[in-house]
Amino acid sequence: MKAFKDRVAVVTGAASGIGRAMTERFAAEGMKVVLADVEAEALSKAEQELQDQGAATLSVVTDVSKGDQVEALAEKTLDAFGAVHIVCNNAGVASGGISWSQPLEDWEWVIGVNLWGVIHGVRTFVPILLDQKTEGHVVNTASMAGLLSGPFATIYNVTKHGVVTLSESLYQELRLQNAPVTVSVLCPGFVKTNILDSDRNRPEQLQAPESPGDEAAQAMREGFRVFIDQGMPPAQVAEKVFGAVRDEQFYIFPHPEFLAPLKTRMEDILAQRNPTMMQFDPSALTGTKNSDS
Repeated sequence: MKAFKDRVAVVTGAASGIGRAMTERFAAEGMKVVLADVEAEALSKAEQELQDQGAATLSVVTDVSKGDQVEALAEKTLDAFGAVHIVCNNAGVASGGISWSQPLEDWEWVIGVNLWGVIHGVRTFVPILLDQKTEGHVVNTASMAGLLSGPFATIYNVTKHGVVTLSESLYQELRLQNAPVTVSVLCPGFVKTNILDSDRNRPEQLQAPESPGDEAAQAMREGFRVFIDQGMPPAQVAEKVFGAVRDEQFYIFPHPEFLAPLKTRMEDILAQRNPTMMQFDPSALTGTKNSDS
């Protein structure tokens, strides 16, 4: 996609973090920006700040785990601006714990937002993009957790792996149709966001009791918090997203330090070796071979 001015971008999870940064980057190109988020107060603040910068905006409180709410988001976008050109299925939450003991509420909440949110976004917006018969772009936010599998983040990993394969399939389907719509999958590492505090937006009916292994999971969570607090600023990720949309680049890897453990995982698979345990080093994230590999 080369033309951006006066075109329309829809971003979910737009009230904070990467989503917020993407709306600012698109607005800087003169785009009209639709902000969607479940957190109403933060969403209103984000919209007002963009408007103060001169951007044309629309905000829509949206729970992306609900298909009808994503459809309503699309309808309101078309009513306000008449078209949509970039769709960023970005909303995400996280929980941690031991895979066999995490309560069903955790599975339902995280899968609902992280995976079903992208599914609803694709099912709702891709037909609109195709019907317009003009260039369009879909950005699905996954994670390096969609390509690597670490402990105590099983549900998150499952959702992000799902987003990666959904995006790869979508890319190929659109190519087979010679469609003017392209796709990117965003796979960041540690970004300075409030993802570890996403429980603040957890629905009441999906609140979960403490489960066995919570102490270990909490220790892991606090360890990850150190990396996130030192993580890449969201604006840098948004810049890479914009470049990928402009250049029609599919894989977006803002953190090249994760490519070494990714290579190790791929080599493990091809050699049919047991999975390598990952080690997280703030200066260089690498994989260390296990003794039986």
